[in-house]
Amino acid sequence: MPKFYARRRLGFLAAFTGLIASAGLLNGPAASAALPTPVSAATARGYLASLTVATEDRTGYDRDLFPHWITQSGSCNTRETILKRDGTDVVTNSSCAATSGSWYSPYDGATWPASGDVDIDHLVPLAEAWDSGADSWTTSRRQSFANDLTRPQLLAVTDNVNQSKSDQDPATWMPSRSAYRCTYVRAWVQVKYYYDLAVDSAEKSALQGYLANC
Repeated sequence: MPKFYARRRLGFLAAFTGLIASAGLLNGPAASAALPTPVSAATARGYLASLTVATEDRTGYDRDLFPHWITQSGSCNTRETILKRDGTDVVTNSSCAATSGSWYSPYDGATWPASGDVDIDHLVPLAEAWDSGADSWTTSRRQSFANDLTRPQLLAVTDNVNQSKSDQDPATWMPSRSAYRCTYVRAWVQVKYYYDLAVDSAEKSALQGYLANC
């Protein structure tokens, strides 16, 4: 093939790949989420067996009762801290806002080139926590839960995937990537155990089923 046509072909392929990347459709993890490693499946099964089983009650829930995206360091709040942790080649401005980078969403396998395309998911949703016992917490404890960088509770994921999850538990929603489901349920149980939150019967049954296959 003449060099001229070879260069044109390579240029076309590069442009095509760029279009795919900008649409968030690359399958390979150009960036990898850095969720703190959850407990083992065996430990999660033990934790789950000890959790209280109770009917959920959302009476009085308000998202504002969980102060979130608090300042973590300097000018960086919790959202910005997770974006820096979970992204690759993240560049921030003087206000700690991410101006460039890439983010791989382990829920669906998409990679995104703009921070506006990802949400920070509370793996155990705030409403779910309220239903499960956080209604009796102090505001300080709810704030700690909503901004927990130590437990596997916060993760950068595709925004519309996070929105479709909403406040659902594993009985009704799981990541579409089956390869991530074991990590997801191990993290879910660890967070619930650490914060002494209850599970409902359908949730416990679903978690038992997923953990049995981990």
